[in-house]
Amino acid sequence: MALKTKKMKKIYLLVIAILIVGVTKAQEQDTIKVLRKGTKTSMIIDSSGVSITVGKLDSSETKEKKTTKYPKMTFGLTFEHFDIGLSKYHNGSDFGTPTGYSYLETDTWKTSNVGFDLVQMGIRFNPNFKIMLAAGLDWNHMRLKQNVTIQPGKETLTAVQDQVKYDKNRFSSRYIRVPLYFEYRTPQNDKGKRASIVFGPEVGFLLGGKVKQKSSENGKVKVKDDYNFEPFRYGANLRIGYGGVGVFVKYYMNDVFAKNQGPADYKNLNFGLTFGF
Repeated sequence: MALKTKKMKKIYLLVIAILIVGVTKAQEQDTIKVLRKGTKTSMIIDSSGVSITVGKLDSSETKEKKTTKYPKMTFGLTFEHFDIGLSKYHNGSDFGTPTGYSYLETDTWKTSNVGFDLVQMGIRFNPNFKIMLAAGLDWNHMRLKQNVTIQPGKETLTAVQDQVKYDKNRFSSRYIRVPLYFEYRTPQNDKGKRASIVFGPEVGFLLGGKVKQKSSENGKVKVKDDYNFEPFRYGANLRIGYGGVGVFVKYYMNDVFAKNQGPADYKNLNFGLTFGF
């Protein structure tokens, strides 16, 4: 019995010795490494305590950065330069209605411009400068104040006074817009955003016009026609933004209506917010 007890004690002592050695070996060096963006963090636990070191990753631990070669060409579908703002019509410095066309008087805050780019081809010469040719759609909505109906199919712009009181009387044009952009953008800041300025000429091709009316007497009425709008317009655009939001100005140098088919020297200016740079 005593012999058996002595053997058991030896076994216990052996197990304890193995555990002590194992713990000691574990304390000699237990290192945890955490890799972060561009840095290496090491935590070492040993008999002297805990030490933490932070340093740059070795070249063997870093990934090679991809270099972009310039000039770089891009082409494809897009949804950029989404404009939403006000549309103003004027004769020179006069923003009133032209003589003989008082029925074109508009509600300022409901006369609007909406447009966006759908296709874009561009060449980026460096990280900051790019030239782009785009194509998209552009609408101008004139909210008429008077109870009139612009007549379709006439040789010149013609309106008829109605006895109906309209809740909505909108006179619209729709164009394919083709702008040429020159873009300069700053380097990204700490938040990953940059400032941009985009400017250049723009031409437009008329798709059609539309009168949309709403009244209690007639309900909703929509009539499509070219309504003597200028079939080809040309002008310039300017956009200034930060991140993905900015402001825009678009000015068209020829008249809103075709020559000898509407008021002369009657031009269009658009301005407002733009999204997507």
